[in-house]
Amino acid sequence: MSYQRPAIECRTFQSPIVEATVARLKSIILDPDLFRLFENSYPNSLDTAIRWKGYAANDSDEELTFLITGDINAMWLRDSANQMQSYLPLLEASSSNKSIASLYRGVINLQSRYLLTAPFCNAFRPPTEAGIDQDGSSASNGDDVYPPFPSAAVLECKYELDSLAAFLEISSNYYTATKDLAFFSKYQWINAVRAVLDVAKQMMTPTYSPEGRLNRSPYVFMRQTNRATETLANAGYGNPVQSNTGLIRSAFRPSDDATIYQFFIPANMMFCTFLNSTAQIMKALNGQTTLANEMLAMSKALRTAIDRYGIVNDPRYGDMYAYEVDGFGSHNLMDDANVPSLLSAPFFGYLDHSDKVYQATRRFILSKDNPYFMRGPIINSVGGPHSGLGMAWPMASIIRVFTSDNDTEITIALKEIVSSTDGLGEDSKQSDGPPTSLTSKGLIHESINSFDESTWSRQWHVPLFVHGCTDLICPQVFLGKRAVRPNDPGSRNQKTGDIEAKLPVTTSRFRTAQIAAMCT
Repeated sequence: MSYQRPAIECRTFQSPIVEATVARLKSIILDPDLFRLFENSYPNSLDTAIRWKGYAANDSDEELTFLITGDINAMWLRDSANQMQSYLPLLEASSSNKSIASLYRGVINLQSRYLLTAPFCNAFRPPTEAGIDQDGSSASNGDDVYPPFPSAAVLECKYELDSLAAFLEISSNYYTATKDLAFFSKYQWINAVRAVLDVAKQMMTPTYSPEGRLNRSPYVFMRQTNRATETLANAGYGNPVQSNTGLIRSAFRPSDDATIYQFFIPANMMFCTFLNSTAQIMKALNGQTTLANEMLAMSKALRTAIDRYGIVNDPRYGDMYAYEVDGFGSHNLMDDANVPSLLSAPFFGYLDHSDKVYQATRRFILSKDNPYFMRGPIINSVGGPHSGLGMAWPMASIIRVFTSDNDTEITIALKEIVSSTDGLGEDSKQSDGPPTSLTSKGLIHESINSFDESTWSRQWHVPLFVHGCTDLICPQVFLGKRAVRPNDPGSRNQKTGDIEAKLPVTTSRFRTAQIAAMCT
């Protein structure tokens, strides 16, 4: 497997602690291909995606980090939070602008600005301070969107509930790791949280009033396209939703594909989880008790609503979670690779891996009964409409590892990931573009044809793999005790100077044998 890191002078951010971690883990990850994949992947966001880092024009102390998504010169709220999550095990309090903590602060501050600028939108252009030329292109050109948004700041305005949840998640992760409460009372964070709550409350609006009149939707999206997943039905309103469910609508999924039924259960789970943990930050801030209590009450009500409307009874699997519901009784049984997904519910801390309803759901997701579970000789994993039928996502394989306590299942999933990093040789075929002669074996793809490893999309889709690698390889984590969610209080070991001792732990009950399966 080839080395894929850019030359040192071409890397967009350099972190000594990341470099030290890569060097030290070489003696721990004994499989050479698995280590090479980790070596290429772990620093990838720092090597290639920190497009700009600086300070706000109106406040010389306010750090900003413009973190792009792969080869796209824009910052997605969800993706930037996920990319930073890779470095959560290394995050510790630091005032240095060269630290991982500084990157986190910069992302949180810039996300706060974006949310106050266009809270329904998902992808944003560089801040003016960056001095990056705008080429005028936009994924949203020609879109008919309400409410309107400033095109100078926004690349695309697909409303996704998980984007709001991602802002809460990265905020919660930063506070849990650093206890830097003072940061959250500065700048625009509190107002950004208010904006998030305002959108969430608006998006509880049902389609019809009690008298049966059509309510004006808080969000409308129409696009001229030949793909049904790129626009909303019913003149941009989406399919109808029932009143008084307590659930929050989401027009689009984390894949950026349109929802079929707008009560998207995984995003409601994620929002519920991080609304609760972020409320603890708000509660600790002076004068914010009322807002904190509002957040806690909304989180509690969401959990009740998910239990009532998100669980359906299937004749084959019993009680299980639906992917999407409308409150009228219709539901969509499937799962998609992108996080949040139903499969990932324990990963982001909504429930315990052993939960009976989750286990029934998991059995369904990883079976031929899930219409987007892609099977084949190359890789067996969940896919989704975004990359098309037959295309399995390694991201879902990593989530499968996170949520399993079966040695064989974990070993097979890891081997499939490592063996499906086919390069871009002349015989390789990108599903999202023409073949090229560039060799890039050694990076994880976004998706792979489950019967043809030379057909794939995007070679740089890596964050969850590196998070999984650092989470699984260390025996110190696996003490035969119930594992703790990464966002639970007390889930981080207080030992310092030892990255293994500080790794977040998933909700599975892993054993030392699983370390051997991965590292030998």
